[in-house]
Amino acid sequence: MAKTALDLKGDEWRAYDPGAAIRQRQASADAQVEERWQQAQELARNAAQQLRREFDARRVVLFGSATQRSSFTRWSDVDLAAWGVPPDRFYEAVAAVTSLSTEIAVDLVDPDQCPATLRAVIEREGIEL
Repeated sequence: MAKTALDLKGDEWRAYDPGAAIRQRQASADAQVEERWQQAQELARNAAQQLRREFDARRVVLFGSATQRSSFTRWSDVDLAAWGVPPDRFYEAVAAVTSLSTEIAVDLVDPDQCPATLRAVIEREGIEL
């Protein structure tokens, strides 16, 4: 029969650590987020290259939670703004970059068509790729 915490004696009680499993799960979750963060950074760079090469983007900026490791979570996506993509090819560009990963979503915005408040955030907090 299994022991409960009330059944522990002496050294068993001193060795009892109910938080160990929690810390172990948290360490595992942190490692998974770190790996996802690295994947997101690579995805952003690849998307920027593709946008320049295939869609004539003059400038590509990463913004949102993927700009800082401290704000990135296991649910974060990659937010990109691209200048210079011809309007008649914008949705083709969206399809191209969103198909780069099945693990991490990519959102592409046209900074010339987005609200001024979002454009200000992109300019202020974004990272040029």
